Amino acid sequence: MMLTIGTRGSGLALAQASWVERNLAARFPQVGLAVRIIHTSADRDTTTSIRSGSATGVFVKEIEEALLKGEIDLAVHSMKDLPTRIPEALEIGAIPAREDARDALIGRSPGIRLPDLPPGAVIGTGSVRRQAQVLALRPDLAARDIRGNVGTRLSKLDAGGYDAIILACAGLRRLGLEDRISMALDLDVMLPAPGQGALALEIRKGDARVSSMVAALHDPAAAVAVLAERAFLRRVGGGCNSPVAVHAWPAGDILEIRGLIATPDGSTLLRDAANCPPAAAVETAAALAERILARGGSKILESLN
Repeated sequence: MMLTIGTRGSGLALAQASWVERNLAARFPQVGLAVRIIHTSADRDTTTSIRSGSATGVFVKEIEEALLKGEIDLAVHSMKDLPTRIPEALEIGAIPAREDARDALIGRSPGIRLPDLPPGAVIGTGSVRRQAQVLALRPDLAARDIRGNVGTRLSKLDAGGYDAIILACAGLRRLGLEDRISMALDLDVMLPAPGQGALALEIRKGDARVSSMVAALHDPAAAVAVLAERAFLRRVGGGCNSPVAVHAWPAGDILEIRGLIATPDGSTLLRDAANCPPAAAVETAAALAERILARGGSKILESLN
């Protein structure tokens, strides 16, 4: 019996797929496992900014096509790359335990913190969400676009193209690069992207064999939080290239949710929060999005289209 796992070819994507492969192998030693690299639109186009409005789904489209054709049995994605609407014949089979969802500042000078950066310092990020929040805190800094996988971005930083860059803590930790983190940005400082730090194990609907296997890796607490975040994003109508942030986390028997819509220059940040029992996560997150949209979020997003 064989199971083929599909993934992008970046170092981080392979690390994530390898984690899934190892954990499935430990639980199902009778199943043969293989990892297949699938090159996506984002991998082939290294010049177009991921801030582009056409960027939605560029990290997953070809992998989903391979899954639909039966060329692979399981797709491993970074959850934040997976659009809120996926093909009808596919579903998220499992959401494993979440890594650190925070963003990280990585300085060219080790140990430098955000308040330490001099006026005019250049911050590299491919995310409008990160740009907006860092400029809200430090409007005296200069935000510059950056492309490439984690290793490429770190190399560009080390070469002197930037004074600091912002990446996800989760990716750095999964790659064993946590020592490069100069400052983990607290949630009060920067809200992450929906699903940041979580993985999505996508499968074909009705595939009972794969569904039963990935269920062994499912983490209910992470799933509730991520589904709330995706409900927020779905209602807002933004994507990974939008100045939208949301994070949910369990606090005892309550799920806490914080959301944000911002202008790209950081001059306006609309924040709100809500608490609810886990069973009401999706409805509460959607209602939170409605409140922020009504306070001016809709106008911000409309101005960017």
